[in-house]
Amino acid sequence: MEIGYIKLYRKITNSFVWTNPNMLKLWMLCLMKASHSGNKFLFNGKEVVVSSGEFVTGRDAIAKEFNEGVPRDQQIVGRTLWRWIKKFEEEQMLSIKSTTKYSVITVKNWNEYQASDQQVSNNRPSTVHQVSTIKNAENAKNAKNKDNSRQSAKRTYDEDSIHYQLASSLFKEIQNNNPEARSPNLQTWSDDIRKMIEIDNRKPEQVENMIRWSQSNDFWSSIILSAKKLREKYDQMRVQALKGTNTSKKQPYSNPSTRKETLPDWAKEENQQVEEKPMDEKTKAEFMERLKKIQSFGKE
Repeated sequence: MEIGYIKLYRKITNSFVWTNPNMLKLWMLCLMKASHSGNKFLFNGKEVVVSSGEFVTGRDAIAKEFNEGVPRDQQIVGRTLWRWIKKFEEEQMLSIKSTTKYSVITVKNWNEYQASDQQVSNNRPSTVHQVSTIKNAENAKNAKNKDNSRQSAKRTYDEDSIHYQLASSLFKEIQNNNPEARSPNLQTWSDDIRKMIEIDNRKPEQVENMIRWSQSNDFWSSIILSAKKLREKYDQMRVQALKGTNTSKKQPYSNPSTRKETLPDWAKEENQQVEEKPMDEKTKAEFMERLKKIQSFGKE
C-alpha cells in the first residue's frame, strides 16, 4: 500500500460499518489500498494500470492482507470479506470491475474528497467514504525523481507495486533453491528492479522471465542472489538463454547417451602452436632423394 495517512471524521460513527469492527477494518483497508495518483501493479503475473482512487485485488488477496497477524480462530474467510465488499458496492461506496484473474475496485467520489483537507460538507451524501480521505503527497513527490540516485535510495515501494512484487518473486525463487536464504531488504531490491525497467528499458515480463530462467539454471542460480546482480548480469544471461545452452536443470528432450566433448586447454594451446611451413629447396631435394631410394629398394 502507498504511504500516507487516513483522515477520519467523527461522523463515521453514524455509518452502518461502525457496528461491525471487522467491516470497519475492511473499509479502512480499501481506503488505504486506493492509489493516490495512479500506479502500476503486478497481480498474478499481469501488469495492471490503475487511476487515482483505484486498486487491484481478488478474494484470496484481500483475505491475506486482512488476516495478516490475526490469530487463526479470529480470521475472516475470503468469501465473507468479498460479500462485505459487494455490500459496499450496493451502498454506492465503491464499484467493482472483475476479470477472470483480478478485480479493479474504485472508491466513489475519490477525487472530490482527496482534493481538499477541509471537512466534508453536510450537503454531500452520507456514505462512509464521505468522512475518510488519504493523503499521500510524499509518495507522489518521490515518483517524480526517477533517476536521481540520492532520492532513489529514499524511495518507499508499495508492496503492490510491480517493482516490489518482482523483487519478492526473485527472493521466492532463491528460497526454492535454498530454503535457508536470508531475507533481503526488499526495498533495496525493488529499487534495482525499478532501474532495470526505467533506465535499462526492460519490460516487467522480461524481468520476470529472466528471474525464472536464472533460478532454474545450475550455474546462474548460484550467482544471481540479489536484484543488483540480476541487473548486472542480465545481458550475459540473455545471450545464453537465447542460445538455449545445455546448463539448464530442465532438459526434457536431451539424449543422455549423447555427450559433447570439450577440447582441453592444453590441446588448444598445442593446436595454436602447430603451423604448416613450406619446404625450402634444399629440404625438398633431400626429401625427394630419400623417397627415390625407398621406392627403388624393392626393385633391386
